[in-house]
Amino acid sequence: MTKKEKAKIICKILDKLYPNPKIFLDHSDVFTLLVAVVLSAQATDKKVNEITKTLFKKASTPKDFVKIDLHELENIIKPIGLYKTKAKALKNLSKIILEKYNGKVPDTFEDLESLSGVGHKTASVVMIQGFNKDAFPVDTHIHRLSKRWGLTNGKTVKTTEKDLKEIFPKKSWKKLHLQFILFGREFCKAKSHKKENCPICKLF
Repeated sequence: MTKKEKAKIICKILDKLYPNPKIFLDHSDVFTLLVAVVLSAQATDKKVNEITKTLFKKASTPKDFVKIDLHELENIIKPIGLYKTKAKALKNLSKIILEKYNGKVPDTFEDLESLSGVGHKTASVVMIQGFNKDAFPVDTHIHRLSKRWGLTNGKTVKTTEKDLKEIFPKKSWKKLHLQFILFGREFCKAKSHKKENCPICKLF
């Protein structure tokens, strides 16, 4: 079975299980999406949503984040990992967005990845979910599943992203990266995974 043949089967199953997946991070615009994605590194979406409920009442624009006291920001986001690093990054990226991009989140990979605390995966999520531009964000779930399903050699996230972009049609990327994550959480976990119980793994 070729990778493209596998891809068709995978899409069919994922579309049946998760026909309309929604992004897991609560946000009201592209900037709050960017903030939530930065906070989500090494943290659960659930925990990030709990924190942003409070955070976005205090600060929800680049101007707000520049003004907010660093210690106050740290205290709000303290329950999630790397809070000191993330607080500094959020203040710095907000300053850059105000000064260099007139208060608007930039919409290219190059500009997004030049912001403090924004790596390629974060930029990918903002590009596809915030701006509806072609991107295929790859997290640990997607990396794991792609390897298990023989869609990539799985050596690096970068390789996995490149391989998936070649296998799946562009129009499916926005929905597909969310479907992969949902499937990974429900059926294809990292630990205690039984191939015979997995609706996709058992087919390949």
